Amino acid sequence: MAKAYTPGLTVSARTTYRARRMLPVHGDVRLAAGETVQPDTVAAETFMEGDVFPMKIAAKLSANPKDLPKLMLKRVGDAVTEGEPIARSAGIFGMFRTDAKSTASGTVESVSDTSGMVIVRGPAQPVQVRAYVAGRVVEVLPNEGVVIETPASLVQGIFGVGGETHGPIAMASASPDATLHASDITQKMKGAVVVGGARMTAEAVAAARKVGAAALVAGGIDDSDLRDILGHDLGVAVTGSEKLGITLMVTEGFGDIAMATRTFELLASHAGRVASVNGATQIRAGVMRPEIVVPLEGGAGAGTGHVVYEGGATAGVLEIGTAVRIVRDPYFGTLGTVAGLPEQPAVLGSGSKARVLDVKLGDGRTVTVPRANVELIDG
Repeated sequence: MAKAYTPGLTVSARTTYRARRMLPVHGDVRLAAGETVQPDTVAAETFMEGDVFPMKIAAKLSANPKDLPKLMLKRVGDAVTEGEPIARSAGIFGMFRTDAKSTASGTVESVSDTSGMVIVRGPAQPVQVRAYVAGRVVEVLPNEGVVIETPASLVQGIFGVGGETHGPIAMASASPDATLHASDITQKMKGAVVVGGARMTAEAVAAARKVGAAALVAGGIDDSDLRDILGHDLGVAVTGSEKLGITLMVTEGFGDIAMATRTFELLASHAGRVASVNGATQIRAGVMRPEIVVPLEGGAGAGTGHVVYEGGATAGVLEIGTAVRIVRDPYFGTLGTVAGLPEQPAVLGSGSKARVLDVKLGDGRTVTVPRANVELIDG
């Protein structure tokens, strides 16, 4: 029987989940192997170099660059504050001197007698990496970070915006096909991961932000609503860095799409339990999935033999009958099952050749799409 491999979308009642919590540069790891953590626990911390502020000091003083070092009031390594005089012209017979003031606070890093430039380095920026999920440290990477493991229910979505957050799950919809409206959001949902059914409306998002909900999860979202929420069209870059005050995740796709019954019931079964959510998404060049992680009882090692890493997609086998989701237009977000795996590449509408597969959709139609345009729905 023909087989192929493709990234998977995990919806699992119990799996072994691992989160790699890594610093962007070397720093101090605050945890030891075997320690138990909560989502807010600081795992590691460091300092990033401050911003660089170049200043044309010689030009401001109408001086020759080679004379700049002797005109400096501050030396390399000295601290300066914004607006403080950093150099002074020689003037005429010691009179009519002009001051050049620093345009930023920080430390003088260099003085060039060639370009007449002074470089001020801004204050170092503290960076903390938190645990993100409740669990236990199973590996320490010195000066870099830790790996945290927990048995968990895991739901990976198809798209999200906003970064990491956590809170108790609060069900806002009674069924997976119910549209999530602003009226479904209550004050009791402050700090909660709010779960709806079908499409989340822009009004529902605004209401959730107003009450201070941590995250909003639903089956779909309208692209025009998303544009209004973000204030701009979303490109193809990685999401997750948006400053919305709330994290959004859709489990099925764009449009008025009901959440899969299986996913809705799984999340509903965990109502009241603390879940960690990350909206970061990347479809191309290294798949990254938005996700909801609900740690379960039992500690590290009490999950399954199937390990899923933070944000990662699993590799699964495509066979006849495998459940898949199409992730490119014109069938974006559509669910179906594999009906055929032609061995020979096919010519696409663009004129290029690609390996394809036949997908039987829920309405009975069978469509042919490139294999790269589907993902496995893995349980």
